[in-house]
Amino acid sequence: MKKESTPVHTQSVRKPMLELLTNGTWARSPIWLMRQAGRYLPEYRAVRAQTRDFLDLCYSPDKAVEVTLQPLRRYDLDAAILFADILLVPHALGQGLRFAEGEGPRLDKITQAADLAKLSVEGLMDRLEPVIETVRRLSVALPPHITLIGFAGAPWTVATYMVAGQGTDDQAPARLMAYAQPDLFQKLIDLLVEATASYLLAQVAAGAEVIQIFDTWAGSLPEKEFTRLVIEPTKRLVALLKAKAPDVPIIGFPRGAGTRALDYAQATGIQGLSFDAQAQLPTMAQVSDHGIAVQGNIDPLVLVSGGIALDQAVDDLMAAMRGRRHIVNLGHGIVPQTPPDHVAQLIARVRAFQA
Repeated sequence: MKKESTPVHTQSVRKPMLELLTNGTWARSPIWLMRQAGRYLPEYRAVRAQTRDFLDLCYSPDKAVEVTLQPLRRYDLDAAILFADILLVPHALGQGLRFAEGEGPRLDKITQAADLAKLSVEGLMDRLEPVIETVRRLSVALPPHITLIGFAGAPWTVATYMVAGQGTDDQAPARLMAYAQPDLFQKLIDLLVEATASYLLAQVAAGAEVIQIFDTWAGSLPEKEFTRLVIEPTKRLVALLKAKAPDVPIIGFPRGAGTRALDYAQATGIQGLSFDAQAQLPTMAQVSDHGIAVQGNIDPLVLVSGGIALDQAVDDLMAAMRGRRHIVNLGHGIVPQTPPDHVAQLIARVRAFQA
C-alpha cells in the first residue's frame, strides 16, 4: 500500500521560484543549480559508497531524499530537484539498464521492431513507485519556502540512449534510425511521450510543484528534425501534463537549440526556458520579453574556476537579466571536479547583487 503524506507547504509561505514561474510578483530572482546534488559533494559520495550501484541509489527513497536535501543544508537555494535519472523511464518500460563504473549508462539497444516490442507501459508506475515515494517524502521534508522540482528526460534525448545503448557524441544511431526507419522511431517516441506523461503526473500528484524536461541532445538535429523530434513530442507531452495539472509550471531545457529556442518555447507551451552556456544574454532577454521565464546560463567550467572569472560571469548575467523573470542557474549540470566553496561563492555573489 502506498504511504500517504501531506506536504507541509502552504500558500501563505513565499516561494520565489514558484512565484516567478506562475507570472505573479516575486521577491527576488530564485537560484538553483542543475546537478546540485552530486559527486562534487563529499557527503553525496559517502551515501553513494553505501549503495550497490547508481540504480540502487535512485530506487532507495531514504538515500535519494538524503542526497536531494544535502545541498540545501550547505547553500541558500530556492529549489530542490528530485534525485533520479532520465533513464529510469526506459528501465521501467523493460529495457535492460546498468551503470558501468567510469563508463556511464549501458542499455540493451533498440535496433529493430522486435526490440521495441519487448517494452511496455504495463507495470511502468509500479517499477517507478520508489521514485514517487521519494517525491512524497521530499514534499514533507523540505523547508516551506523551497520549491520541489520534478523532472524527466524529453522523448528525443531518452530515445538517443535507448537506440545507441549508451551516450554518444553525435547521437548518430538515433538520427540514422529516425531517417531510415521513421515509423519505428516514431513508435518509440510515442511510447516515451505516453510513459513520461504518466511518470511526471505521478510526480505532481506526490508533491512536485514544478516540472523540468531535459532535452540534452536537442541541438544535434537539423531544423526539420528538430521540429519533428524535439518540438512536436514535447508539445504533446506538455499538453498531456496540462490537461491534468494545468497549474504546474513546466521548464523546458532544449540544450543547443540556439536561435530555435523561442520557437521551441512558444510551440510547446512551456512557462520557463532553460539556456545552455553557449546562449547569448541578449537572446535570453529577448525570450523573456515574450513573457517566458528564462533560466541559466553560467558555464559549469567557470564555476570550477571560481575567483574573478566566476564573479564576472555572475555580474554580467545579473545585469543583463535585471528586472526580468529570470532563474539563476548553470548552462548545464555541476561537474564532479567543482569545489563546493565555488558554489557558495556563486550564491553569495548572486545574493549580494540582489541586496
